[in-house]
Amino acid sequence: MINREWHLLSRPVGWPKSEDFAFVESPVPTPGEGQVLVRNKYLSVDPYMRGRMSAAKSYVAPFELGKVMQGGAVGEVVESHTEGIEAGDHVLHFFGWREYAVVDAKNAVKVGPTAVPAVKVDAGTPNVPLSAYLGVLGMTGLTAYAGLLRTASFKEGDSVFVSGAAGAVGSQVGQIAKLKGASRVIGSAGSDEKVKLLVDEYGFDAAFNYKKGPVAEQLRQAAPDGIDVYFDNVGGDHLEAAVGSLNQGGRIAVCGMISVYNNTEPVPGPRNLARLIQTRGRIEGFLVGDHYDLQPQFVQEVGPWVASGALKYRETVVEGIENTLEAFLGVLRGDNIGKMVVKL
Repeated sequence: MINREWHLLSRPVGWPKSEDFAFVESPVPTPGEGQVLVRNKYLSVDPYMRGRMSAAKSYVAPFELGKVMQGGAVGEVVESHTEGIEAGDHVLHFFGWREYAVVDAKNAVKVGPTAVPAVKVDAGTPNVPLSAYLGVLGMTGLTAYAGLLRTASFKEGDSVFVSGAAGAVGSQVGQIAKLKGASRVIGSAGSDEKVKLLVDEYGFDAAFNYKKGPVAEQLRQAAPDGIDVYFDNVGGDHLEAAVGSLNQGGRIAVCGMISVYNNTEPVPGPRNLARLIQTRGRIEGFLVGDHYDLQPQFVQEVGPWVASGALKYRETVVEGIENTLEAFLGVLRGDNIGKMVVKL
């Protein structure tokens, strides 16, 4: 049996290029005691992976050159050498970018119908698809939940602005804010199609295409009374615009800054940070890894919303492991609507 997997050959400078990677074949690994062999069914590709391709010091170790990369994945157990997980179970783990993975049992989380406990849903509600555990009920969903409710200290009645709002995290931030009583939710996106999606399907009160004019001007039009919370996925001119529209006591949660990930030179920061003195505003960065204590609460609250359709989500699905790199580059370009996943 052959295992196909993606290796990082060199550290990209600027935009990643195909020659920085290799798609290779290797024997399917054999699990040892306390391990399971998983045939991956869905792989996750996410913006943060660009940072792991660099050798720069960060919050997580870089990908090793010449070795298979990592990322979220969900798959079916085909061989088990541990109690509590059997062949046929579905598990969530962090050994993506490959077809087969050997995973220590302690790092494999059972999901779907065989999980104990599974997502709590009303009787008769269909189970959510496996791919949802990589997005709306996975790391991206928890990122939205923790960043909005804990880091940004959201409270009922807040006006919320979300950048990258049609992405996997941003779309969930806006909907959670609405479900929890936001007075107004505004989103930015990179196409008219995405803007329409935010308003018509996700229930945002307003949205704008940041490519059609200055962000600060469009934000003032969409939120004439200012904003109380900004959830930042983009950085750059979006962050500066948010500081300019921040109400007194406003909070900014910095989740990502995709606008600068491929820059080779430092970019200027917001020119209006002095306004934080006037507004007593707060900017705080966060990492989802610091908030896994919220996971049970997150699944218990958000799972029924997803199962009932109260919280909607989209996935952009790319078929075939051989297309994983292109799917990742698509995330950096903003090609995806909602979570980008690769189906094997």
